Amino acid sequence: MADTLSPAEVVERSGFSIDTLRYYERIGLLDRIDRTVGGRRQFNENHLDWLGVLRCLRDTGMPIAEMQRYAGSARGGDATLAERLELLTDHAARVELTIAQLRRQQQHLAEKIAWYQAQIQIGPGE
Repeated sequence: MADTLSPAEVVERSGFSIDTLRYYERIGLLDRIDRTVGGRRQFNENHLDWLGVLRCLRDTGMPIAEMQRYAGSARGGDATLAERLELLTDHAARVELTIAQLRRQQQHLAEKIAWYQAQIQIGPGE
């Protein structure tokens, strides 16, 4: 079937390992995965789109338990839009705090780098 993707294709296109895909399926982050008669997983473009969402959530530090809440809520359809909005809004606020902290740390590093560069240009004992 042209609209199905093998696990290897999903690994290549999503950047997730096969172990992660299996884990996400086991804990309920991925669902509705068809299988061949031989039991091999068959993915589709919707799975890839969803994996893109999961990548964003994971890469921005959302805990697995919260990702599971979001996934469960997403399966609830339009009745859970407000819940999903709240989950994402809360997460976005935490991401903003993390970014602010990283910027402060980046500034501190820049100051240390400038200090070392100045010391090297002055030379030892000068």
